[in-house]
Amino acid sequence: MIKRKLWRKPDEGKLMGVCAGVAEYLDIPVRLLRVIVVLSLFFGLFAITICAYFILGFVLDVKPADAEEGATKPNAGELLDRLESALRRDEYSVREIERYVTSETFSVRSRFRQL
Repeated sequence: MIKRKLWRKPDEGKLMGVCAGVAEYLDIPVRLLRVIVVLSLFFGLFAITICAYFILGFVLDVKPADAEEGATKPNAGELLDRLESALRRDEYSVREIERYVTSETFSVRSRFRQL
């Protein structure tokens, strides 16, 4: 599990960087979050939205420049490459076990154990 921290990102934000920070934390597009915030302003949540935005703006720390970006999600090609290499390693292990089990050495050792 990736541990993430909620930051403000004023360099990527429009007003205080709250939406950019929350969008990064929730792993959703910033534009989508901004649309949700604007829609909440028009549909009766004006006071709550404004209060929450400014409270988060003053409570959250600014994301430092040297903060880790975290583990970026690998794309499908990278995931398939990892899977392929893991399957090759496992196949090699299974072949080694099969080679040993079908060998004369295994047969002789098992007969000695039975004595």
